[in-house]
Amino acid sequence: MARYTGAVCRLCRREGQKLFLKGERCYSEKCSIGRREYAPGQHGQGRKKTSEYGLHLRAKQRARRYYGVNEVQFSHYFEMAKRKVGVTGENLLRILESRLDNVVYRAGLASSRAEARQLVGHGHFEVNGGRVDIASYLLKAGDVITVCEKSRSSEKIKAVIEANAGRPVPSWLDANAEAFSVKVVNLPDRDAIDAPVDEQLIVEFYSK
Repeated sequence: MARYTGAVCRLCRREGQKLFLKGERCYSEKCSIGRREYAPGQHGQGRKKTSEYGLHLRAKQRARRYYGVNEVQFSHYFEMAKRKVGVTGENLLRILESRLDNVVYRAGLASSRAEARQLVGHGHFEVNGGRVDIASYLLKAGDVITVCEKSRSSEKIKAVIEANAGRPVPSWLDANAEAFSVKVVNLPDRDAIDAPVDEQLIVEFYSK
């Protein structure tokens, strides 16, 4: 499946805010948003009027890039959200948050979602005792994610966990760094999701 391989800092600059795509760099002075707050490209500093469609498109693109999913996946998740009971926008964010790579990142077992996808793809994690190497695997309440026994001695894994020890873990996750595990206590409500996303604009985008 195709994935973006370009400079991810351009994506943050295009959206005009931090999407935390490069881990520790996003929290340092090297972050491109702090140094160049305008959009990338030759005409990035030019003044542009944004249409109503443009606002909806940017909301969708921002969410897609924040969670690191492609267009087909995102559309699929939106259709899933529509079929669920409840508010479509909130359902969409709940689905995105329940992805295995996102939970690994949220729990501090990776410095970014891109790193989480790589670690999951390399088979470093188990879900309820069975190895899962699909980053888009959707978790549910009660699921327990653990680092595989062989991977616990990896210096890479240890360094990542130590580096992220001070990062807050969402209330809907119960992380245990000593046990190399995290439990999904429940799927989050909108108030528990600190994503820079306006889900209502996304719903309006797909409603056109």
